[in-house]
This record gives sequence, C-alpha cells and structure tokens, in this order.
Amino acid sequence: MGSRNFEIDIVDQVAWLVLSRPDELNTFQPEFWYEFPKALARLGADGAVRALVVASTGRHFTAGLDLAAFGSAELFADGEPARANLARRSLILRMQEALTALERLRVPVLAAVQGGCIGGGVDLITACDMRYATADAFFTVQETKIGIPADLGTLQRLPRVIPDGLARELVYTGRRLPAEQALAAGLVNQVFPDRDAMLRGVGEIAAEIVANSPVAVWGSKELLLHARDHTVADGLAYTATWQGGAFQPGEVTESVQARFDKRAARYQDLPSAITPE
Repeated sequence: MGSRNFEIDIVDQVAWLVLSRPDELNTFQPEFWYEFPKALARLGADGAVRALVVASTGRHFTAGLDLAAFGSAELFADGEPARANLARRSLILRMQEALTALERLRVPVLAAVQGGCIGGGVDLITACDMRYATADAFFTVQETKIGIPADLGTLQRLPRVIPDGLARELVYTGRRLPAEQALAAGLVNQVFPDRDAMLRGVGEIAAEIVANSPVAVWGSKELLLHARDHTVADGLAYTATWQGGAFQPGEVTESVQARFDKRAARYQDLPSAITPE
C-alpha cells in the first residue's frame, strides 16, 4: 500500500506511513491531498491496526507544500472572482480535511521527525497525537515568510500544544524552533540522537500502545479530542455517555487476569469498517 508520495507497511499491528520523496524534501504534491486521506481511511478501517507512525526518509521530514506543482487553475485561479475564490476555498477545505483525518483515526498517531519540519509539515504533525524528533530537527511556520497565513491547521492546533505566546512568536516571525526548544515547549515528547534511534524508540512506544485494549485506547483518543474542544462539564457528560455504551467488563477482566498470570493481555481487534474507494 502506498503512492509516489509515501509508502505504508504494517508490522505487529503498527502501521508505518513513510514519506518517500527525499530528493524533493518530501514536499506535498497535489495528488498527496487525495492519496493521504484515502490511505488513512484504509488504515483506520483495518481492525488489526492499533497505532500509526508517520515518518519520512532523507534529510528533512518535509519541506511542506510543493507550490510549484500546483497549477494556476488551483491556488492561483483567475476568471470571474466569486467562482475563482470559492474554488480556492474548496481546495483549502479539502486539504485541511486530509490532515484532520489524522485526528479522526481511531488509533493514536505518532509523528517521527528528522531534519526540517517546514510549513505544511507543522500542519501535519500538530494533527498527530504525539511528536518525536531527532537532535537535528527543527520546526518552521514557513507560510508567514511567503506572504500567507498558515491555513491547514497550524494556527488552530499549535497554540493548544505549546504556550500561546511562543506559538504566536513562531507564526509571526517564521523563525526556526530547534529540537531541544521544541522539547522544552512540549511540541515533542522526546529527542533522539539520530533517525535510527528515533524510529526504534517510537516503535517501542507504539508497541506499548498496541499491548493495551484497543477499545480503551480508541475511547481515550475520542474523549481527549472532545475535551480539547469543549468545556469540562461537556467533556464529563460525553465521557459518561461513551463509557455507558463502550464499557467492556470482559476486557477489564482480561487485563486483571493477565497481570495476575504475568502474561501479555489478549484483546480482540477493533471491528473492521468499509473502506472508501
């Protein structure tokens, strides 16, 4: 499973989506915005997949949007103003949805970043559950430097991950945030010396997630996202509703028994879903 933009492999119930255009700095071409959400939908529908790692190849994680690959009929449409502007709006909404699909997956998504995470890369990783980096990694809200506000999620998600004032500084200046500062600010969970060490470490974290009840992990992700966007009272009420419908006494019993037996717990996979064409 894959495309010209990325490759996908599934190992021990962990899906690895690896950006695979290193010579082009893993920039996002127009077809990426169709292929990426379709690939996520297929992975999300696979009940055996319990975690997703988004990684990349080459010197940089991604240099973001490949503006040169977009024709004038897309980003720079002319003609009757209302139609041209609405077409551009529809394009931006579709690209936003392609990254929001990461949040909507029922499994946690771990971003593994080496080198530069630039422009659209920040949009992508802030839609992931957790982020990890190599010591040489850096993060840049590049859009400000080219004359536009970031429009695919950075402005909405970054201030919810790091302090608001720092997020504004990065957005307004377009400067680089090095890995160690990203760690101190909470943008990344851990910094590794190099890519190989990072992939090993992230793989180990993903394996810990896989060992837990997939229903409990799915529910936790759903409830955390709801809590982020709602009041505490709304979040508590939604949690009660979710727990009322999804509580699994059998999985609780299995968890306790596995600890007593000093063995790994065994849980059923999530139900598979119909995948889009």
